[in-house]
Order: sequence, then structure tokens, then C-alpha cells
Amino acid sequence: MSDYLNKLSRIWLEELCVNIPGRCVGSEGNRKATRFFENEVRQRGWQTEMPEFDAIDWNDGGASLCCGENEFKVLVSPYSKGFTGEAELVQATTVDELDSIKAAGKIILLRGDIAREQLMPKNFVFYNPEEHQKIVKLLEESAAKALVCATGRNPSLAGGVYPFPLIEDGDFDIPSVYMTEEEGLRLADFTGKRVSLRSFSERIPGKGYNVICRMGVPGSRRIVITAHIDAKKGTPGAIDNATGVVVLMLLAEFLKDYGGGRLIEIAALNGEDYYGVPGQMNFIMANQGLFDNMLLNINIDGAGYFEGGTAFSLFDLPEGMASLVRSVIGGHDGISEGVQWPQGDHSIFLQSGVPAVAVTSEWFLQNISTQDITHTERDNIGITDSGKLVLIAGVLDRLIRSL
Repeated sequence: MSDYLNKLSRIWLEELCVNIPGRCVGSEGNRKATRFFENEVRQRGWQTEMPEFDAIDWNDGGASLCCGENEFKVLVSPYSKGFTGEAELVQATTVDELDSIKAAGKIILLRGDIAREQLMPKNFVFYNPEEHQKIVKLLEESAAKALVCATGRNPSLAGGVYPFPLIEDGDFDIPSVYMTEEEGLRLADFTGKRVSLRSFSERIPGKGYNVICRMGVPGSRRIVITAHIDAKKGTPGAIDNATGVVVLMLLAEFLKDYGGGRLIEIAALNGEDYYGVPGQMNFIMANQGLFDNMLLNINIDGAGYFEGGTAFSLFDLPEGMASLVRSVIGGHDGISEGVQWPQGDHSIFLQSGVPAVAVTSEWFLQNISTQDITHTERDNIGITDSGKLVLIAGVLDRLIRSL
């Protein structure tokens, strides 16, 4: 049985990370991934549904920036509008500088302190610092023609990408590109000069789907197990988060004969790595007034890294449930209790008063502020261990049956 599940786990990882061409929300690859997931779980006797929502796919046609004979390497900001034109370059390194410069009809270079961390999308409801909101407001009021953003490294918010896009927001309409800190320092010498920017970027309206799968007693308190099925454009998205999706499918296999007294809900949510989190918002709207009926959320994200063990982090569990979880995970080598971390879909449930268990790799927790893998091409199946996914699913099976 173990050999069969290990092989099945590997086949599913290859389908999600190799055979399907990208899982960015709104893309055909993303829709193919959700159809694949739904079909596999439905074949195991689960009732399934696929709520639909609007989503924007995005085509990156490349960008160039020059000042006279001086050329600068720039990248198109995800979901940006395109731009072709020439204008005077001004710069801002702080919020106060941005507030004071006259930028109408000009191109703004953002670098230094103001570009130290990725700005939250303007309509992102879960976390949106006042400083980010102020920066976005000032930019929109500036009447600038375009933005050039020079950024460094910020793994905890932007993954392993360098440079990272300061702006990744399909609701923000000033065209923008981004570059490394070093290029930004070089470009700053041309402040006050006219620069030429060409950025070929296209927003493509599309559709996306959550996949909700149920088994058990209708109307009873729900145990909801989640993982996000989407991935950033340009990455295979192996541990972020094909491994989590595979755990859900393995759990569907383990629980296909479930006869307990709970309603078990497996949900592949679609949008955790997307600026508007549309799948998560769709799930929240569909469950208005129903979160009180949820006993527990279990969220899998970043699991199955080939080095180290697996961490189960506990959030707001009642004492008896916490003891039960610790008892179940305590008997397994390679699984331990981890520190709490907020960057995942379990936060949706916590904000609605539902206790949660978040499952990830110990490596992820230990390197969350320094890792250079997620959101890059390096996040491929070569860094995963399919056997760990089988172990996680088996432990979750025992935990769910114990509840």
C-alpha cells in the first residue's frame, strides 16, 4: 500500500508541476489543474462542486528602459498595464519625498526605503498597512506616466525572487516595471533627464474555480482541510503548493470509506498567490454565517521539502483538541509541533474564530525570512519528497477519524 501511495503521489506531483503549463489564476493551466483535482477526488466517491469566479490572466511581453545610449535592465510588473513613451525621470526614496515631488506627466523611480517591501494590493482585505495605502494613494494622485521600482530581497513577503515586483496589482492602473537595487542606483544618476520606457503587458480576462469536496454527515460540524492550488506565474510551484494539493488528494484516498459523524470538506482554494485572492474571497462569501459550524481547519502549504521534517502548528485550539493533536502527531518520527506562522489560508479561518492546524516543512519555518526558492523556477519537484506527503496524509487521516 505504501509503495502504491508513494507512486501515486509522484504521478500527481508530475502532473501538477510538469505536465500542466503553469497554475497562475485565470490561466488555462490553472483551470486544467482544478479539473484534474476535481476528477481525482470525485473518482474516490466524494461529492464535488467547482464555484466559479472572475480572474485576470496576464501576458508579459518584456520591457526596456534607456536614457540616451544608457540601457537598463527592467522587468514588467505582474498585471501592469503596458506603456510606450518618454518622460522626465524623478525619484522618491521615502514617503515624504513621494509626497513632495511634482510627478505629473513624469516617470517616477522608487527605490530605497519606500521600496523595501512589496506593496499590498490596494483592495487586499486581509493585511494592508496604512503606509502601503498611503503610498498607493500618493502614486495614484501623482498623475505620473509610469513607475520604475528598484527592489532588493524580501523572502518573507515576496518569496525567493530577486528583484521582487514592488507592485503586483491588477487594480492599480499606472504602468510599472521593476529592477534590481544596483540598476536603480545607476538609474538615479539620470534624475531630471528624459528616459524612454517600453513595457509590453496585457491583462487577459478569465475565469477561475475553487474545488470543494465533501463526505460525511450533512449538517454536522465541519472539518475543513485546505490547500491553495494556484502558483505564481513562472514557477512550477512544487512546495508552493502542489505538495499541499497532493496531500488533499491522498487524504481523499485515505478517507474514501469514511463513516464517522462529521462532515469532512476538502477544499482546493484558488488565489493565495494572486493579488486579489479571488478564490479565498469566494469561499468566505459562500460561508457567511457558517463559520460557527466549523470544528477545525487544517491547512497544508509548503509541505514535503526533501530535507528536514514536517511541522504541525496549532492555532487557538481548545485544550482537549490540542492534546488530541499532540497525541496523534507525537507518535511519528519526522513530525513535530511547529511555531505559529500567519502566511497562509489558515488565517482566513482564524479571523472567523475557527481553530486551525497549519502543516508545512520545518525547512520553511526555519528559513522563512531568507529562503530563495518559492516563487522561482527552483521550486520544482526535485526538492520534494513524495513519501513525506503520504506520511502527512496518513497522520491527518488518523487525526480526522479521532475527532
